[in-house]
Amino acid sequence: MAKEKKTKKAPAKKKKTVASVYVPSLRRLYKEQIVAVMQKQFNYANIMEVPKVTSISLNMGLGDAKTNSKYLESAVEEMTVISGQKPIITKSKKDISNFKIRKGWPVGCKVTLRSKMMYEFMERLISVALPRTRDFRGLSFKSFDGRGNYNFGIKEQIIFTEIDYDKIESIRGLNVTITTSAKSDDEAYHLLKNFGLPLRDKPVKQEVEEAA
Repeated sequence: MAKEKKTKKAPAKKKKTVASVYVPSLRRLYKEQIVAVMQKQFNYANIMEVPKVTSISLNMGLGDAKTNSKYLESAVEEMTVISGQKPIITKSKKDISNFKIRKGWPVGCKVTLRSKMMYEFMERLISVALPRTRDFRGLSFKSFDGRGNYNFGIKEQIIFTEIDYDKIESIRGLNVTITTSAKSDDEAYHLLKNFGLPLRDKPVKQEVEEAA
């Protein structure tokens, strides 16, 4: 009897695995919820008109850097771990005789965050850092600049859990600027409130006047 030929099975095709793309939770919140809420509240014609957060800048002034370079190095290290991005050193643009500072001397450091790193920092700021502020009662609603941007100060860098209290040179403050594409402070206020930034509520009278 003739032997039956064994047919070779074709190798099974490997399924292509699609790598999941990481999206910061606040960016997802903006796309999935905030856009719809803002569009309904302000009657935007399309979603492209809905304002967004475009950048967050952190600025740390260092008056003591002129006498001790270690203070500057320490500040740069702290700003790096707080923001996740290495800052640039800011220098004096002119002589300031009252503070004995000469033109070109380092006076601080600054970093500007955008896109993914901006959203990640904003989440840590809202969820972890600000609640750790001593006697925190919310951020003032009066700190908008008239162009939809919000500025506020942080008195102690140690509210950020990335900072090791035992390793810092001294307690330092920093300024935070949240830049938005909003056309008015009222739009920016509601945008940041929807993100969860702990802004104090406006008096009802002021809300009515701004809406008029």
